[in-house]
Amino acid sequence: MIPNVYTSTIDLGDGRSITLETGKLAKQADGSVVVRSGNCMLLATIVSARNASDVDFLPLTVDYREKFAAAGRFPGGFFKREARPSNEEILTMRLVDRVLRPLFPKDYHAETQVMIQLMSHDEHVMPDALAGLAASTVIQLSDIPFECPISEVRVGQVDGRFIVNPSKEQLKESNIDIMIGASEDSVTMVEGEFDEVSEEVMADAIRFGHEAIKVQIAAQVELAEAAGKKETRTYEAEDSDEELQQKIHEFAYQKCYDIAKKGSSKHERSEAFGEVKEALIETFSAEELEEKGALISKYFSKAQKEAVRELVLTEGIRLDGRKTTDIRPIWCEVDYLPSTHGSSVFTRGETQALATVTLGTSREANVIDLPTEQGEERFYLHYNFPPFCTGEARPLRGTSRREIGHGNLAQRALKKVMPDDCPYTVRVVSEVLESNGSSSMATVCAGTMALMDAGVQISNPVSGIAMGLISDGERFAVLSDILGDEDHLGDMDFKVTGTEHGITACQMDIKIKGLPYEILIQALKQAREGRLHILSKLTDTIATPAADVKDHAPKMVMCTIPNEYIGALIGPGGKVIQELQKETQTTIVINEDPETGDGIVEILGTGPEGIDRVLARIDALTFKPEVGETYEVQVIKILEFGAVVEYTDAPGNEVLLHVSELAWERTENVTDVVNMGDVFDVKYFGVDPRTKKEKVSRKALLEKPEGYVERKPRPSGDRRNGGDRNRRQKRD
Repeated sequence: MIPNVYTSTIDLGDGRSITLETGKLAKQADGSVVVRSGNCMLLATIVSARNASDVDFLPLTVDYREKFAAAGRFPGGFFKREARPSNEEILTMRLVDRVLRPLFPKDYHAETQVMIQLMSHDEHVMPDALAGLAASTVIQLSDIPFECPISEVRVGQVDGRFIVNPSKEQLKESNIDIMIGASEDSVTMVEGEFDEVSEEVMADAIRFGHEAIKVQIAAQVELAEAAGKKETRTYEAEDSDEELQQKIHEFAYQKCYDIAKKGSSKHERSEAFGEVKEALIETFSAEELEEKGALISKYFSKAQKEAVRELVLTEGIRLDGRKTTDIRPIWCEVDYLPSTHGSSVFTRGETQALATVTLGTSREANVIDLPTEQGEERFYLHYNFPPFCTGEARPLRGTSRREIGHGNLAQRALKKVMPDDCPYTVRVVSEVLESNGSSSMATVCAGTMALMDAGVQISNPVSGIAMGLISDGERFAVLSDILGDEDHLGDMDFKVTGTEHGITACQMDIKIKGLPYEILIQALKQAREGRLHILSKLTDTIATPAADVKDHAPKMVMCTIPNEYIGALIGPGGKVIQELQKETQTTIVINEDPETGDGIVEILGTGPEGIDRVLARIDALTFKPEVGETYEVQVIKILEFGAVVEYTDAPGNEVLLHVSELAWERTENVTDVVNMGDVFDVKYFGVDPRTKKEKVSRKALLEKPEGYVERKPRPSGDRRNGGDRNRRQKRD
């Protein structure tokens, strides 16, 4: 039986559209939808348990996967099936999760899983821009409690015109690549990269994206109503006790306010707040603690949060004693690690990052092999956040989603200033050694200095800052360089990076509804002032990139070799190139130019001597003398009828210098004119049509002796021209 299928369509303009379809697939899920744009199709589902988990948070999982079959491809590797998610898939999961999670009820603790799968790929449609729309739509089609529909769009700008969900081709021409997540009345998430654009351009892009999101939200509502909007399920809410909350507020609020006002360090504050909590707990009996211990902790945290926020709004004083626009003390150092190709330490307050740079050939490029994208990255950044950086001891379970997300933000910030002609593959690694507020921005600053220390010729240094916001609806305060506690207690976490000329990347999460654009622009302008202050500290430490790489770092030289010589350079089974690398202590990589088919040779070595020897070998291999030109040669072999000479500028290239071309006088013995090891000039005449061999001449560069008479050519009957054969034929 054909199922009841419901659809809704969104017009994107330029002949493009998005179709939402439900009722055909995955009907046992609490909600399912197929989102289609062009030939790109995403299947999204949601399932939420009927009973709450025994935890005090929402156990939400957002999973996004790209199926290789969607692009008609086989997975790589031995097992030939999709394995763990790629970094790109994880980044898409984070984009969706960050918008959805705040909109579930605070007391909803049921296990919830959103699954989004790419089932059909279109090379002109970027599926990650549709994932947020798909996730929100399945929630609207379910009975799961959720505050309001949302959506996400990508915005690009080509020739001054904003574009919703641009194609990859359009994105290459765009100076903006920004993802925006929002509800109908509020922007809740922004993440993207920019070609050093102004704060005003970024704000305009957000406005433009928000308008497109409103259209997508209307389509979700239309589809849910057509399919029969389900009543929201009932669930067991958390316990509450207003009398207990008031008692705790009266006990703890002022004490927490006074502690916050002192302006202390992270550990001092933690100890002081902990003492207040211990004193509060002592006011309760053992029975009360057993019955309402969770509520007591919850209400104490709430009182603490209210006290800190009120201190900022009323007196403009922050937890560590700073004013709202103050930046924490900064110190920097470069060339800290003696054996790395580049290194730096960046410390801002209680946040510290140690960055390293490693230079390599194209062989070290990060290979991307996804259903939707194939290629490689010649610049990439890895971010590590070990537990000791926050004074914790916990198991290490591989690279976390957070580490991938923060590393990607820092990479996007720095890649905009990487030189187009950089011959190296460049890897930056940030080791976060201390963290109390925006270690990702510390990574950007440390990465900038490490790149300059390594001699990478970046176009401009980049700095980054994390901004915060505290608002009660009427009053607000924008905070520069936020602490970890201010991130947790505040209403916005806004990270922005850039050069003195403009913004290169941003990441923003907003927790309050209806943030006015005026506040957003103020935050951007205040962030610019903070970025420039931090940038001055970086440039005081290292003003410009080092003129060259370090002595122990590899030097890279690139050259082009005609296609017909590639095989000769590699040799049978790679024998020639392997021996050459061993002899010269270099690394040689050959890539084919996709346009010309010629070989692009990368030569990597720590010493110039080895590189020069490789270049000389390549020059010798590809050497082609030109007719009429003069070349220096050396005698390497004496023969009865001439001398074998080698071009001194192209070792290994030999040619026969015939005895008749040694001198104008008749030469009986070759050694009467030249000997082994002699160096002299010859003139190149090309291929002799008579002998079919290359011809060079020494005598052509000498003056003819006075009275010299050119010898007549030998007659056809000459012994050397077959005279004996002719006479023999006559006798016969």
